[in-house]
Amino acid sequence: MTGQLVVAAAQSHLTYFQAIVMGVLQGITELFPISSLGHSVLFPALFGWHNLVGVQSGGESFFLAFVVGLHVGTAVALIIYYRRTWWNLAGGLTTSVRDRSIAEPRQRLIWLIILATIPVGIVGLAFEHKLRTQFAKPLSAAIFLTINGVILLGAEVLRRRSLANAGRLSAPRGRHAKGAATTAAAGLDHEDAAEFSFLLATPVILAAGVLKIPDLFGTLGDGIRGQCFAGAAAAAVAAYLSVSFLVRWFKTRTLWPFGIYCLVVGGLCIIRFA
Repeated sequence: MTGQLVVAAAQSHLTYFQAIVMGVLQGITELFPISSLGHSVLFPALFGWHNLVGVQSGGESFFLAFVVGLHVGTAVALIIYYRRTWWNLAGGLTTSVRDRSIAEPRQRLIWLIILATIPVGIVGLAFEHKLRTQFAKPLSAAIFLTINGVILLGAEVLRRRSLANAGRLSAPRGRHAKGAATTAAAGLDHEDAAEFSFLLATPVILAAGVLKIPDLFGTLGDGIRGQCFAGAAAAAVAAYLSVSFLVRWFKTRTLWPFGIYCLVVGGLCIIRFA
């Protein structure tokens, strides 16, 4: 009984302002490669929102139901942004099944997304809850964010080495240089990799939200459904603007700023919460 009263009290203190801010944060960090999990823990801790920090490490809490709404909002934004692509891919899936063929690029892409979604979805659904509770402490989240920065910078260094090696081997000229080098770097440049990751993220994020919607409409969602709707709307707007920005960014730019950001913010937060 006491535990239920504590949960109810915490839920009643999830304000609309907090919900909207967290929604914007989720919509941005879910798509930017800067760890949405880390920011969802660190941001409330830095601003003294202890009603959110304390419940994230619990086995079951209203915060998990709240995150469901944010995930759905982010997925809806991705569907809207890539609506024409998804329509085209749906046609590719239909013709692929009908003709038993993967000759067209859209047919190959939709099957690649389907095949990649299965392991990503299984791992995500199996470990998201455990990861969220495991890294719900600010210090753990700061360390996780710092590691994410190291990974991003390491990936960029490896990509540049691959491009340099491809240039020395073939020395292509003109418009074909980018294609030859990219082929060398696993077949995808930043722009292609970003678009594929956004398409892949859409069913994964949506599934994570839809499968946990019963939590939102159960006791965990009592007293916060309005806040969830406001947060989901904010996440959708932020996610749409984020993907619009990132699609343009990755046409010419790299992962360096994101990696440096994660290292700096993560390092400062380690000092703050150590």
